[in-house]
Amino acid sequence: MKTIIRLTSALLALILVCGIFASCGEKKPDTVKIGVTGAVYEDIWAPAIAKLKEEGINVELVQYSDFSIPNNALSSGDIELNAFQHHAYFRNELSTRGYDLTVLAPTFVIAMNLFSKTVSSVDEIKEGDVVAVPNDATNYGRALLLLADAGLLTLKEDAGDTPTTSDIVTSKVELKEVNASMTYTFLDDKTVTAAVINGNYGASYGVDPNTAIFYENLDLTNDSFICLIACRTEDKDNATYKRIAEVFCSEVTENLFEEKYKGFFVPVSYTHLRAHET
Repeated sequence: MKTIIRLTSALLALILVCGIFASCGEKKPDTVKIGVTGAVYEDIWAPAIAKLKEEGINVELVQYSDFSIPNNALSSGDIELNAFQHHAYFRNELSTRGYDLTVLAPTFVIAMNLFSKTVSSVDEIKEGDVVAVPNDATNYGRALLLLADAGLLTLKEDAGDTPTTSDIVTSKVELKEVNASMTYTFLDDKTVTAAVINGNYGASYGVDPNTAIFYENLDLTNDSFICLIACRTEDKDNATYKRIAEVFCSEVTENLFEEKYKGFFVPVSYTHLRAHET
């Protein structure tokens, strides 16, 4: 009798647990938080998020206003993945901050170009004019390479992929270092002639990529500026995270890039193709 009572009690407990979750046989969808920077990510992730939801995987984007935050948030467990940075920035973060993070998948290249509201050509930029540039280490270095290609400054021959101020030999312009998310807004500052703008922020502000006065010349055989999805190293084999990366890197996102963001986002598969053609 006691055995029957115990079994009955266990069965009742199981029924109560099932009632809490609505159905014992129903699989609860995973919810994965992904750190991003800029409103445009809400748009470019939307097709993948919709497809993943059909598969029972819920994805929540967490917005951060500064590049310095998402890797710390990922490392501390506040989010499960992040998707906001390129390899050069990622490697710098690992080496300087000691994060135990891993590249889950390469994604695309975000163009970084030079824009202006006061001049229509680099040739119109005068000696001493001010150019706004991102102030984080890797994007600042990338901006220096762009300005060097544009003939606005010269760098040491061994400056590498992420040059610093100490690598500048001569400069026609004065650099105004600002948060990467704010470079576009400085185009309305009468003291600033031009600004180096990351494509994700340019797209967020509705900038037409075809209005740039100088376009970045990337070596597409180098992964430095190819963006990525990152995870904690301990999670690199997580099947759900891998599926998220797979769906995002599929045609559902590439179609959006092609139709809406032509010029700002280049899928990594296209990048590799163009690299082999050059």
